[in-house]
Formats: sequence, structure tokens, C-alpha cells
Amino acid sequence: QVRLAESGGGLVQPGGSLRLACAASGTIFNFDTMAWYRQAPGKEREPVADITGARNTNYADSVKGRFTISTDYAKNTIYLQMNSLKPEDTAVYYCWCSRGGSWGQGTQVTVSS
Repeated sequence: QVRLAESGGGLVQPGGSLRLACAASGTIFNFDTMAWYRQAPGKEREPVADITGARNTNYADSVKGRFTISTDYAKNTIYLQMNSLKPEDTAVYYCWCSRGGSWGQGTQVTVSS
């Protein structure tokens, strides 16, 4: 099973940017689907973006045009570049791998002035 570790969360003002990283303990293959989910207080965990291979990506409507998911196979790491952040983006962000259904521990993103 692949172990995942997220990093890069923090406090940012509305309109700001953050880049989240998810490092895998093993090799990420181009047939793996890697995804970012988020969970806000009192709400269910929801999908944000996913990527299979280098270019097959999907995004939630709420983040399209603002967030970009990418994979660095050399580093076995996936990223989530988040721009134009809004207060409603505040949540714990989790990384997920289709192989084994692994979850990371999450990283907190808070968007507030």
C-alpha cells in the first residue's frame, strides 16, 4: 500500500495562492489515479481534483480555472496549485491514491483576512 504525506497548507488571505504537495512512499505509476479531496468543518469530504497519467485531469466545478493538479513522477509527488483562494476553500485537504485506496493525514488550508 502506498503511504501518502501532504504538506504546504497554511493561512492565506483571500485572493492568495498556496501549493500543496503529496509525497508518496513508493512509485507512482501513470495508471494510478491520484486525487485531492477536502473536508470543511461540518461537511462531508468532497473531491477537488484528480489526475491519471500526465494529462488526464478532472476538477470540481468550484475550483475550475483556479486550481491545477500535477504529477512529478521523478519525485513521486503530486501537487495542487491553488490560486485566487476564497474563504470557502477553507478545509483540510487530503491526498488519495487509487492503488490501495490510501489516504494521507491531511493538511489544513485556511483562507481568511
